[in-house]
Amino acid sequence: MQRKLTITLDETVYDGAHRVVDRRHISRFIEELVRPHVLAQELIAAYRHIAEDETRAAEALAWSEATISDVSDAPR
Repeated sequence: MQRKLTITLDETVYDGAHRVVDRRHISRFIEELVRPHVLAQELIAAYRHIAEDETRAAEALAWSEATISDVSDAPR
């Protein structure tokens, strides 16, 4: 879902942004700049949560070990 946001920029920043990015794509441009800064902590927490799941880690290890043997048996 997308939400609308009104922001205020310095005039030189506004003009510069429109010189670099087409007016129809300015929202996407700003979102791509902001996204890594606001989602980084959520990603870190998600990776930490996955790492703490010992059952899942064991299943992932078993899966990766199985695929290694599949590749080593493949003809060259």
